[in-house]
Amino acid sequence: MDFPIALRLPFRFDAVALAADVRSVGETEWRRHFNTQYYVGDWSGVALRSTGGPAKLYPDPHAKFSAFADTEVLERCPNVKRVLATFECPVRSVRFLRLGPGSEIREHCDYALGFEDGAVRMHVPVVSGPGVEFILADEEIPMLPGECWYLNVNHMHRVKNSGPQTRVHLIIDCLVDDWLRELIVATARAQS
Repeated sequence: MDFPIALRLPFRFDAVALAADVRSVGETEWRRHFNTQYYVGDWSGVALRSTGGPAKLYPDPHAKFSAFADTEVLERCPNVKRVLATFECPVRSVRFLRLGPGSEIREHCDYALGFEDGAVRMHVPVVSGPGVEFILADEEIPMLPGECWYLNVNHMHRVKNSGPQTRVHLIIDCLVDDWLRELIVATARAQS
């Protein structure tokens, strides 16, 4: 079986409830994304689990698992906590990332975040709509609010928000353990 680089997992989360958590984040708590060469417009985020509080957006792949801790912002996000409770695997970094209207994330790839690397990135769209395009390895991934997607971001990807509203995703970086391996493999088989 050729392993997919994008896979919709069999979870459905309450995007309206998650959007309420997004609204609990104060405007001054959002930080511009650290990769300033990778985007045009407004790409910002807030860390809910990190190695250095809510302002530390960089999910250091070299940091020990024990260095990651919940931030005070996560305490105000009960719906995110319910999502995280679904994952019976080690969760490293958790962030809200938002992309403003008319903004664009340029094509790039991330570091060691594919199933084969033992660490994966999950995307849960919270707020999205017409005009948002997520392109992974030259294919559009049609992610809808409340869905949960494994994306192998070792591959080139880009995002464009041509729509009128801000797009927000909940980004969850997990370590692959037996539970997550079985989930991803079984889902890939069921969708092949």
